[in-house]
Amino acid sequence: MTVQVLPPGGVVSMTAAAADRLVKGGSGDAALLYLHLLRRGGLFEAEAARKALGWTDARVQEAYRALAGLGLARADADLSPAPAPPEPEGPPDYAAADIAQELEGGGIFPHLVRELERRLGKVLSPSDLKMLYTMYDFLALPAEVILLLTTWCTEEAQRKYGPGRKPRMSQLRREAFLWKRLGVDTPEAADAHVRHLSALRDRERTLLPRLGISGRPPVEGERRYLASWVDLGFDDEAIALAYERTVMKKGALNWAYMNSILRSWHQKGLHTRQQVEEGDSTRPQSPARSPAGPAAQPSPQRAQERLKEDMDWMDRFLEETGKKED
Repeated sequence: MTVQVLPPGGVVSMTAAAADRLVKGGSGDAALLYLHLLRRGGLFEAEAARKALGWTDARVQEAYRALAGLGLARADADLSPAPAPPEPEGPPDYAAADIAQELEGGGIFPHLVRELERRLGKVLSPSDLKMLYTMYDFLALPAEVILLLTTWCTEEAQRKYGPGRKPRMSQLRREAFLWKRLGVDTPEAADAHVRHLSALRDRERTLLPRLGISGRPPVEGERRYLASWVDLGFDDEAIALAYERTVMKKGALNWAYMNSILRSWHQKGLHTRQQVEEGDSTRPQSPARSPAGPAAQPSPQRAQERLKEDMDWMDRFLEETGKKED
């Protein structure tokens, strides 16, 4: 039975040739970006694509290069993100009288102060109040956003330093400026942002042991690498496989080298261990007799055998090296 599964109206069409190339290319990001471009009449703006798709600049660039590689987009497009708007000179130098007047009024700020004091377990000092008012007035963050930001920073402080630890107001202020630059300035955007950050932290906890890291949180540079790999759509097994190949080549974890492996797989649309083992053709192959028949391709079983052979060879090599040293 034939059933209409797409809503009528608002049709965006593509040629059959384009659809065939996207399917053959195997990149979901490239397909999504192509739909975005069709929806905009072929107009590409890196910043507009980033906002519409909710991606990082790097992910937009990778998807566009994949499209260009398929011949579905111009290769000479400007992929650089739009320049950030100039930073304001800085918040006003709020006087104590300004804040006192706001506290005595009937607005939201007095309630925000009391709730923040309850959550932080202390009375806010004049300096704390000034920083909070900067977030509320100068950054124009709604009270709900400031409270959600406080909850997130409190959880981060306890994760890093132990139960009962509270963030300093300077930390809240710094995070507030970051959220504002990212456009996280509504309750809905803040909720989505926190859920995204929480998901990244959960993935970090499962990935770090598989990268040989334990007993410490990742540093900021390591965290950026992990976040980019998660955003590109890799599962834990694929990232662990990239780590294995990095250690085999470099002898230890090398973040830049591992990143190059994963970026190469992403270009090919390979994001799971099974996809990599079946579809990665960049790995050096041992000389072997060509099987009879045209265009013979290695089977998934043979790929598994090759990996086992490599690991067995490495075990023998290490064992023999240890005997010589003795």
